Amino acid sequence: MALLLAAFAAAATANGGAAPAASDFIRKSCRATQYPAVCVQSLASYGGAGAPPPRSPRELARAALSVSVDKARSASTYVGHICGRGGAGGAGPVRDCLENMADSVGHLRDAAQELGGNMGRAGSPGFKWHLSNVQTWCSAALTDENTCLDGLSRGVDAATRSAIRGKIVEVAQVTSNALALVNRVAPAN
Repeated sequence: MALLLAAFAAAATANGGAAPAASDFIRKSCRATQYPAVCVQSLASYGGAGAPPPRSPRELARAALSVSVDKARSASTYVGHICGRGGAGGAGPVRDCLENMADSVGHLRDAAQELGGNMGRAGSPGFKWHLSNVQTWCSAALTDENTCLDGLSRGVDAATRSAIRGKIVEVAQVTSNALALVNRVAPAN
């Protein structure tokens, strides 16, 4: 876990500042995340040109989950290509990482679908149950990403480990941010 946190800090520093076109709502909401610059950068242009930015905590959390799904899917594809090349140093751990990332994609998709569905009235037992599911799936996705990174520390050559690590750290950062934004959806009571 300490290895993952150190990688997060290094990547966050390398990613630079926030996108200037982001709405105040996005910037203010992203302050509650562990990686605010990454948060603003990933959500500032969400939805493409002309699309209105998210305007509620729930819309923003759903957008963040969508970004996480896209990044996790992309990283999974990347790891799959490395697995498929054969001769990749540490093929077993790389295959394990690929399975972890496939699980992460599934958990994030489930979370986004749940958050986008009918969760009931805010504060109701049904709403709290649905929100708890979303939080659980986000946490499970982070665990999968962390497990992938941990597995790469054993029996994987340095070049392969570095290539995969950069992609997975990006995913873990946006997933961590998505979870923080999901936690802001929760009613105060």
